[in-house]
Amino acid sequence: MIRRLTILAALAVAAVATTHFLSAHNVLPGPVGQALAQDAKDIDTSMIKEMALGNPDAPVTVIEYASFTCPHCATFHAGPYKQLKTEYIDPGRINFIYREVYFDRPGLWAGITARCGESAEGRYFGIVEMLYEQQRDWAGGSGGAQEIVEKLRKIGKTAGLTDANLDGCFTDGDRAQALYALYLQNAEADGVRSTPSFVIDGKLHSNMSYVELKALIDEALDG
Repeated sequence: MIRRLTILAALAVAAVATTHFLSAHNVLPGPVGQALAQDAKDIDTSMIKEMALGNPDAPVTVIEYASFTCPHCATFHAGPYKQLKTEYIDPGRINFIYREVYFDRPGLWAGITARCGESAEGRYFGIVEMLYEQQRDWAGGSGGAQEIVEKLRKIGKTAGLTDANLDGCFTDGDRAQALYALYLQNAEADGVRSTPSFVIDGKLHSNMSYVELKALIDEALDG
């Protein structure tokens, strides 16, 4: 019974979050989407922490906007991201910020999973890696919402989260709303319309090869 209630609670949060999806993806009619964008500015998002790696004092900041359900984002994290981490993030040459994009409910649920629990920063990028590595399993299956949530819970528990942790995170409607509002605020400010997108030294760029990404970062560092 406890397990069933957990799943129902997760789906209830999803139902609330559904009212906050982008009109650009035909989830909401234009006027409603515009109204929600206006409302997002009034939502307190201070509880949501920026997830970053590398050197916060580095001369160049690279922001990645990505969706956990985006295949191109999974491809980036399977290859180019690893090179970026080795060459620029780990040596402290750049400040790297990862920002979630929520194009659908499963993407939001994945974000909730990644950010769940105390000291989430210590687990976050490890969970992100698992989410992308297992994307076809949890996001690409033929099962419904309950199956997706169960698979996300499994990933969270692999990272050390407990059922109690996950129950609390999936039933926190205020936090889910704040996550989406912050995404909307950031995406609007940076002009993000697709994933993955990159803001390098304040300039927005669409998906590209690692060679192109490296050239832009090197140019910013040399500047």
